[in-house]
Amino acid sequence: MNDADHDVRIMLLDDHSTFRQPLAFLLGQEPGLSVIAQAGTLAEARAALEDDDLKVDVAIVDLDLPDGSGADFVRELRTLRPKAMALILSAYADANMLARAIEAEAAGVLHKSAKLEDVLEALHRLRTGEQLLSSQEIIEALRLISQERQKSGEARLRISKLTPREHEVLQALADGLSDKEIADRLYVGIGTVRTHMASILSKLELQSRLQALVFAVRHDLVEIR
Repeated sequence: MNDADHDVRIMLLDDHSTFRQPLAFLLGQEPGLSVIAQAGTLAEARAALEDDDLKVDVAIVDLDLPDGSGADFVRELRTLRPKAMALILSAYADANMLARAIEAEAAGVLHKSAKLEDVLEALHRLRTGEQLLSSQEIIEALRLISQERQKSGEARLRISKLTPREHEVLQALADGLSDKEIADRLYVGIGTVRTHMASILSKLELQSRLQALVFAVRHDLVEIR
């Protein structure tokens, strides 16, 4: 990024206007910085990028947005504006989400509690082409993503072992039914329900019904009604 050519052109993506607008004002007071676009949702940010005349040097992106993850926008930004960089500024501290943003080539990560001086320093370092994330931070993020994908693959393999009837038992469990109520719903005996439950725990490699319920919700195997 050549600071002799123009101000650093900044796009802000944050759904909290009470945070985004004051930040835009403060950044606009800083020599060499210019806020050229603001968005409160992924949809608004994507619409802004459809304008080929919108030149973005740095996007300051929140991760927790009403219509998705800021990590997805980072990936799209890097595709549509290859020279643009993304600085994550979020109160969202989930390690997997932060890792996804780094995998998508976010240039840096700051918490929303960071001082304005820290944000300005990060922007000025980006302006001079400095790398904000260390190689170790990037490697750790990619390692975490790899581990999570491996776990997801293992989970899908376990899920594939479940029979349609076992899926029904899980749904009944999510509906809060007792063994007798599950038996009545499925027109089977209570012993059969317990046999299905034991099979589910074995196939999913879990120890309790509560673990099975948490697993089923996490992997969208049941509807919460």
